[in-house]
Parts: sequence; C-alpha cells; structure tokens
Amino acid sequence: MKSHFRNYSFYLLPLLLFIVAAIPAAAQQLTGQVTDAANPGQPIIGASIAWKGTTHATTTNANGNFTLTFPDSLTSEIVVSYVGYVQQIINVAGKQSVIVTLQPNSNLKEVVVEGQQTRYSALTTTNSQIITTRDLEKSACCNLAESFETNASVEVSTTDAVSGAKQIQMLGLDGAYTLLTTDNVPALQGLATPFRLNYLSGTFIESIDIIKGMGSVLNGYESISGQVNVKLKDPEKAERLYVNLYGNSQAKFDANVNIGVQVNKQWSTALLLHTAQLHHRSDRNNDGFMDLPLNSQYNVYNKWKYSNGNWVSEFGVNALREDRLGGQMDFEKGSELYYGTTSETERISGYNKTSYTFDGKPYQSIGLISSASHHEFDSKYGRREYDGSQQNANLRLIFQSIIGHTGHTYKAGLSYTYDDVEEELAGAVFKRTEHVPGAFLEYIYNNLSNLTIVAGGRADFHNLYGTVFSPRLNVKFDATQNTIFRLAAGKGFRVANPIAENTASLVSSRNFVFTEQLQPEEAWNIGGSFTQYFELGGRPGAFITDYYYTTFRNQVVADMYSTPNQVRFYNLDGRSFASSFQAELQYEVLKGFDVKAAYKYYDVQATYNGDLRRKPMIPEHRFFVNLGFATPFDKWRADLTTQYFGIMPLAHAGTHHSAELAEKSDAFFVVNGQISRAFKRWELYSGVENLLNYRQPSPIVGASNPFGPDFDASMVWGPIAGRVIYAGLRFRIN
Repeated sequence: MKSHFRNYSFYLLPLLLFIVAAIPAAAQQLTGQVTDAANPGQPIIGASIAWKGTTHATTTNANGNFTLTFPDSLTSEIVVSYVGYVQQIINVAGKQSVIVTLQPNSNLKEVVVEGQQTRYSALTTTNSQIITTRDLEKSACCNLAESFETNASVEVSTTDAVSGAKQIQMLGLDGAYTLLTTDNVPALQGLATPFRLNYLSGTFIESIDIIKGMGSVLNGYESISGQVNVKLKDPEKAERLYVNLYGNSQAKFDANVNIGVQVNKQWSTALLLHTAQLHHRSDRNNDGFMDLPLNSQYNVYNKWKYSNGNWVSEFGVNALREDRLGGQMDFEKGSELYYGTTSETERISGYNKTSYTFDGKPYQSIGLISSASHHEFDSKYGRREYDGSQQNANLRLIFQSIIGHTGHTYKAGLSYTYDDVEEELAGAVFKRTEHVPGAFLEYIYNNLSNLTIVAGGRADFHNLYGTVFSPRLNVKFDATQNTIFRLAAGKGFRVANPIAENTASLVSSRNFVFTEQLQPEEAWNIGGSFTQYFELGGRPGAFITDYYYTTFRNQVVADMYSTPNQVRFYNLDGRSFASSFQAELQYEVLKGFDVKAAYKYYDVQATYNGDLRRKPMIPEHRFFVNLGFATPFDKWRADLTTQYFGIMPLAHAGTHHSAELAEKSDAFFVVNGQISRAFKRWELYSGVENLLNYRQPSPIVGASNPFGPDFDASMVWGPIAGRVIYAGLRFRIN
C-alpha cells in the first residue's frame, strides 16, 4: 500500500485513452437567446430554460445565450422564465434555434410561483430541492461539506474529534446510503467516504440537486435514502475568471481560481483550481488535542465540452492530493510517544458523456456515460495503520425514445461496474473485486397536464452475490397548479465498506471484530411529499412536508453497544428501519427578506445482539431557521441560520462507561451568519460560524491516556472548535 502514483502521467495516459475511447452516444441541442422586451436587444442573464415536465434545464450566459440538449425532454415545449418577467411556454418542434423575448411582469402573483419553484422543483417527479449558486454563497462554502449549511434536508456532522472526517445524513441514515454524483456520474464512493465532502471545492459547484427517496434506476442500484447530484461549472457558462480567497480565525486559508474559455464555436473548457491550507495548532478546550487537524490540499479539475449539431461530448479530469495530521498538540508524523492520526491521499478520476440525437427526432437519442477513478491512501490512527487502494470504472449506455407520442417515453440501457478494493488494517488484508453487468428499463407516462408516472426496474448480475433486481416507482400528481403530491417507492442494494464507513471508531480503543462473512445491504424505501405554493399578503411562500420509511432486508450492523472496547460487524438479525418526517415553510416576509423554517423528526433503530435500539448519534428532533435579506441587485446580503439539535444516544468505548459516562448527548443550538457587499466585479464577505460559541464538553474521553482502554474520540455530537470568524473576497469577470 505504500506505493503512491507520484508520476501522475503514468495514470493520466490510460485514463485519457479510456475517455477518448468512449463510444459516442446521445443529444442534439437547442440554442437560443433570451432578451428583454422593454429594452430591445438587451440580453437577460440567468434566465431559466427547461423542458416542460422535466428537470433538464439550463440558464442564459452573460450574452443571454443558452444551449439545451434534447435527451430528457418529454415534450417539445420549453419553459422560459426569469424573476420579474412573464413566463413563456414555447413549442420548439423542428427548431434548432430560437429567440425568446420576455415581457416585464407587473403581476406579482405570476412571479411568486416561479420564484419559489427554484428551490423545491415543481417539475420533477421526485421530491427534489435545488441549492443554487446564490444559496452556496450565503456561507463560507469552502467545500461540499459546508454547502448544506442553509439547507434543512441534509445534515453534515463531524465523525470524530481528531481526524476531521465529516459525513452527510439524509432521512436519518448515514451518508453511505446516499448516492453522491457529479453531473449525474457516480463519484467519491467506497474508500473515499471518510473525507469525500472535502474533495469538492464549493467554487467548483454550479448547483446541487437533493433528491429524497430511491430516484431513477438510470443512476444505478446503490441509492437508498436519496441522491445528491453536484452540478459542476459548465464550460459554456463558466466565468472567464473567478477568484475566491478565504481565511478564518483558526488560520485556515483557501484560494480558488476558475478560468472559462470558449475556444471556438464547438469547444469550450473550464479549469478549476483549489487549495486549502491549515497549519496552525489550536487547543481551545485544553484537552491536549488539536481542535482541528492540520491540512494541506491541492485540487485541479479540468472540463471540456464539444458541441456540433447532433453530437455533444463532455469530459473532465480531476487530480487531488491531500495530507492531514491530527491528534495531541505535540504529535508529529512517525511519533509513537504521542497519539495522532495521519492521512495521505492521492486521487485521480475522469469521465466522459457523449450523446447523439437522431435527425428529425429530438425525442430519440443514444448516449454513453463512462467514468474511472484511482483512489489511494496511507493513514494511521494511533498505532493502527489503515491503508487502502481502490480502482473503479463505470459504463452506462442509454437509449431514449417514445411509444407513439411524447406522452409515453422510455429509456433503456446497459451498464457495467468494475470495483477493485484492497484495504489493510493493523496487518489484516481485505480484498474485493466486483464485476457487475446490468440492464435497466424506465417508462415515463405524462398526460401533459397533471400526472407523471416513472416506473423502472434494473437487473444486475453481481459476480460475488448473484442477480439483484431493483424496482422503482415515482408518481407526481398536480391537484392544482400550486398543489403537488408525490409518491416514491423502490429497492436499493449496495456492498458496504465497513472499515471506511466507520473510521470514527478507529479513533478510540475499540477493536474491529468481524463475526461472520458480511453480505450486501438491501433496503426498501417508501414515502411521499406534499407541496403547496401560496401567496399571503402579496408575498410568495411554500409549504413542504414529506415522510419516508426505510426498512432493511439486510444491513451490515456496526455494533458498539454489546461489547466494551469493540465494534462488532455482523449481518442484520432482526429489524432495522428509519422513519423520517420533515415539514418546511418558506415565505418572503418583505421584499428581499426570506424566511425558511423546518422541523424534522427521526426514529432510527436497529437490532443489536437481539435488542432493538436507537442508532447512536442521530437526534430525534431537529429545528432549522434561516433568515435571508438582500437589497436590490444583491448589493448587500445578510443571512442568519439557527439550528437546534435534540438529544442523541451515545455508545462509549470504555469498560466502565455505563457508570461514569453519559448515555445521551445534550440538546444544543448552533448559529451561523454572514454578510456580504457586492461591487461591479468584486464581492467582500464576512461571517461567523457557531456564533454562540457552544462546544461539546469533553469530546474526547480518556484524553489524558489516549493509548488506554477508555480512550474514545468517536462520540462527537456537537461543535468542538467553538466560534470561528471568517472573511473573504470574490472577483469575477463574466
């Protein structure tokens, strides 16, 4: 495991050959421009163009131009909208280019509905929420982990008090059950799980789609609680130059540079650069351990896009290097006297999406999506070494057409997944090589009025675990234009990576014990949502509530309850389920002043050694309030987010914890805020995280004797570092 790919060219060459060799596959383009009727010839920047009844959408660039591919269209109509203008629905059948002129809207009611739908989509069959670029800039957003701070649907938590690893939670389940994709390509899975939220810079991101429930069979069989799709900067729309500089009171510094170039009519490219540096040791709670690990990351992402008639192709390459060091204040790499954690990670990945749309048939296309990655790391947790290497490749061939007319659409395809995983923990070696060919079919019924049904199924032929069938169903019914009901049900399947998904337990005295041969995880998820858009006092609002129930047929149980100083892994023998309820209200109280408030309830239980118990580290109740204010043209912006976390059950590692340590966490509040001032091309911002300076008391049990039997830094349920003040600047040339 010690051999790293220092010479990146050795890996880049076969990866690029893999990308170039991808078979061409699906999507003719519609091009056009959106202009302002009140100012003839004046382009509208940021207008939204979407195929009616789908999530396939784009926005106009600095010249008001747009490019929209056909593959996901259910009709030949596009919806063109922009806040303050009358929405237009245009039939573009037989056209390859259009010019759309929007009329200024004097009727606030029409603006209301469209404005609210940009966050909770009214078009998708799935329960989907969109985090826009504007939302991302409401917080520091240095990486993906910080991109959800003003969102109520996804929680981000720190897994332990030493290594700095973070994970997301959705529907009460760990992030491993959420499919993470970039541009709808599976990404950062398997061994990348512990630190994957740090591997995507916030400045790389154009928007984030959060989908609750199983989702579509097109994206694979692994999604159980939902999908987080990160849309990276589009080369055609990326700023010519974007610079972001950030620094905080803990001496953490980030620098980002994005460069977008329209090479010629067919080719465009975006170069995305990121570095994060933290080299200052701090111990504000005086427990002898660094509050945050030292960190150095270098991250490069290059995307290319080619458009020429019926052919569209996009490919990208990403290379990353990260070093982390945490532990006691005097710990240095190689030290055996002091406790610490180290991690050296190198990763390279690439993808290609190529599509072709048939002449005269904008509804019929064929496309190939391919991706490959190599992920390698060496790490140490105290005196335990944990090293790993993973090679992954994925292919999807998708054909789309209609049955009679566009009210009946289908997508069919083939897929292949290769996953080669090798891990070594304290001298024990774990290997697994997966070959999974599969086939899938999805049928979409759309009555072009108020009902959409998406029914799909896929069969995957796993070389280790046999044939797996995954059915899924999504239904959307519009009772009125502003009242929407959704239903979702389906089955998911995944092969767990128990060590990588439980590295927090390595930062304790626990030993990892595998009591039997672990089987794949399978779960059913059923749920639904209700969305009501409304207007009150001349101001827009939306009320959204949803409920999802996940039940496992099999689960890899990480049992920290049964035996002190051990985490025991075994297959589920009994029940395991997660119930999730969320209610959210969004309302524009005054012009430019928005309020979001949400409540969430979780009931997450699993069977541990014959006993059905609540899973540790998951709060039963959570409240969320976000206040956002912006002056016209976003000259000044201010945001304040308050979150309440309820009591969580704990499972300490020590032999005498039942007598001396709390079995539950405290309830607490976290308050974050930011204010920004925009100029023509500059923007200055400053903010505070954890304004109330709340810190978990004694986050590390046994800190004075970290090599002893009662050491446990994994039961982290609250903030560790306390209040953090930050500031930064953004500069852009469109």
